[in-house]
Amino acid sequence: MRRYSRITGTGSYLPPRRVTNDDFVAQLAEQGIETSDQWIVERTGIRARHFAERDVASSDLALEASRKALEAAGITAEDIDLIIVATSTPDMVFPSTAAILQGKLGVHGCPAFDVQAVCSGFVYALTVADSMLKSGVATRALVIGAEVFSRILDYKDRTTCVLFGDGAGAVVLEASDEPGILACDLHADGRHVDILCVPGNVYGGEILGDPLLKMDGQAVFKLAVGVLEKAARTTLEKAGLTEADIDWLIPHQANIRIMQSTARKLKLSMDKVIVTVDQHGNTSAASIPLALDHGVRNGQIKPGQTLLLEGVGGGFAWGAVLLKI
Repeated sequence: MRRYSRITGTGSYLPPRRVTNDDFVAQLAEQGIETSDQWIVERTGIRARHFAERDVASSDLALEASRKALEAAGITAEDIDLIIVATSTPDMVFPSTAAILQGKLGVHGCPAFDVQAVCSGFVYALTVADSMLKSGVATRALVIGAEVFSRILDYKDRTTCVLFGDGAGAVVLEASDEPGILACDLHADGRHVDILCVPGNVYGGEILGDPLLKMDGQAVFKLAVGVLEKAARTTLEKAGLTEADIDWLIPHQANIRIMQSTARKLKLSMDKVIVTVDQHGNTSAASIPLALDHGVRNGQIKPGQTLLLEGVGGGFAWGAVLLKI
């Protein structure tokens, strides 16, 4: 019998501190930098985001999201035999945030590792987990996207600091004899490393380069729209489906204009797009699972529906996953 994987539980967590655009306007004004709620909303669709406190790490956010996903799936952490965390803001250089999360969950023994594909990280992690479950390496996986991007923002750059937020989203992925994940498509193009990056590293206890996020917004926008459409169509073709079969598009929540453009190219109404960017901002690898859990818990997403997940981010990396929930 052929082996598949299905999502059996979702969960998410946002740190309590909510930062509105007006909060940012006031903060930037103190530095002599002008912006406005209208300027931010018109260009991004973002109205608020959540920031973690100084002593809260990605693994802490991942722990809360994981607990909710496990509860939704009706299992405990002891039932999990694979943990993958997608993050660009790990707790430490090493060990992996997944290993730290494993310890906080109170379990041990199963493989636990991180995937680093920035904003497309969750799509990458889900694809890896799907492959491992299909091959029989694991039976129940915990796949998480968790970020504390507030740590790497340049608060003197109004074009980037207002875009990002912190949070975590998680899913339980279980082996099944019924198809859940239908098709995946992953890509990267290292020629575009410089358009979205944090060009710094640690050497002998000192920071080399710049440890803050840098982005060429126009270049990212131009590339993102094209590659997302192509990845979506390729994934649908692999599954033998068309745009008409999509019940919900769950894109990386980077910018409402990118999301609208992608929906138009796929001939989808925005009524079929899960949107959380207005309240969460861009939470990088956490944005897709956060939006997925939001749609499940508010009743938009129902069992049996077909979902297209797609993400794009630094690397330049992108990909899509088509699944039945």
